[in-house]
Amino acid sequence: DQAPADGEDLPHVKLAPSNADFAFRFYKQVREEVGNNNIFFSPLSISTAFTMLSLGARSNTRRELHQGLAFNLTELEEQEIHEGFQRILQLLNDPHREVQLNMGNALFVDTTVELLQSFLDNVTNFYYSEAVSSNFQNPPEAIREINKYVETKTHGKIVDLVKSLDPRTVIVLINYIFFQGFWEKPFNKFNTRDADFFLDAKNSVKVKMMHQNNNFNVHRDEKLSCWVVEIPYKGNVTSLFVLPDEGTMEQVEDALLKETVSKWLRSLEKRKIYLDLPKFSVSGSYDVKRLFEKMGVTEVFSDQADLSGVAENLLLKVSK
Repeated sequence: DQAPADGEDLPHVKLAPSNADFAFRFYKQVREEVGNNNIFFSPLSISTAFTMLSLGARSNTRRELHQGLAFNLTELEEQEIHEGFQRILQLLNDPHREVQLNMGNALFVDTTVELLQSFLDNVTNFYYSEAVSSNFQNPPEAIREINKYVETKTHGKIVDLVKSLDPRTVIVLINYIFFQGFWEKPFNKFNTRDADFFLDAKNSVKVKMMHQNNNFNVHRDEKLSCWVVEIPYKGNVTSLFVLPDEGTMEQVEDALLKETVSKWLRSLEKRKIYLDLPKFSVSGSYDVKRLFEKMGVTEVFSDQADLSGVAENLLLKVSK
């Protein structure tokens, strides 16, 4: 019998493969929907929000949520899932890190609704969620309150998140994430110049291209015809940039799985490169309900939804 390596048995470590599987699965659904447009989302935000909701889900509704979120309950106990997210939130929100990273959850609950104490205790304990009493009978006021909360938590980056509220809304579940990092090897702004960035074989746009000549961890994936560069931030956070050869974008996207990324990470080698990186701004908005339904999670959005662990004597479903 081999004893597990240090840390392997910790809930957040056991949870990582499921979260990664969900991320790439969701990416493929988004890609089908948006075609060649940019994709930008936080898989951890989505899985955190829905796992938190699963605390109040029962029977098949809960089963579907777990399957959709890629949790294998033969390898992971339900308690471990929530303990895993609890630890992830602790690690990400560590105030002593060199990067600014805030992630959190909130429940805006109509004044007429009383949440079950057990649900409230669990979302507070595992997900550090705040429960805010809101008057949904006055939609403009409730919308203003929710949007102000999110805008504050994301330091003004996400404004007017909620545009409208269904008159039957009684609970709004919010997850937010904010990240601000500084490159370990900053780009010199005097080396930034205008250059062409190719959107596809025919179309290009003028961009501000940052440039540096430095040592980075790099890998050339011959099988997938792409380059992978690791660009680290200060404070034990890193980013991976993948540059497919011309015409191989689809092939690289098809191979995006946790196994592929693990292989890239294992294969990185330090070498001196000329790095050109465009300054860019990207945003995205998706109908998560529709994407989840395509992934087989349907009941929680239907009249058959069993969210009886959230509030007493209230038939709830996720409407949007």
